[in-house]
Amino acid sequence: MDRQAVLLVAGLADLAVSTLGSAVGSVRGLLRRSDTAELAAEAESELLARGRLVLDRYTAVPPAHLEILARHALDRKAADGV
Repeated sequence: MDRQAVLLVAGLADLAVSTLGSAVGSVRGLLRRSDTAELAAEAESELLARGRLVLDRYTAVPPAHLEILARHALDRKAADGV
């Protein structure tokens, strides 16, 4: 069991180091570009849009259940002509 834990931690550490190395290489590549300011502005607008979507998804209050049932009942009455 201890050997398995050590192997798991070693694997996670290796993954973290390789991911960090890739990220550093990507950042270096981005800093060498001449349109870095434009990329940053686009990234900011994308993050703002994503933030709006997340907030809309999780903060939108759904209509009350009884209100929905009442609307369906009114729609049925109107369809039946009552």
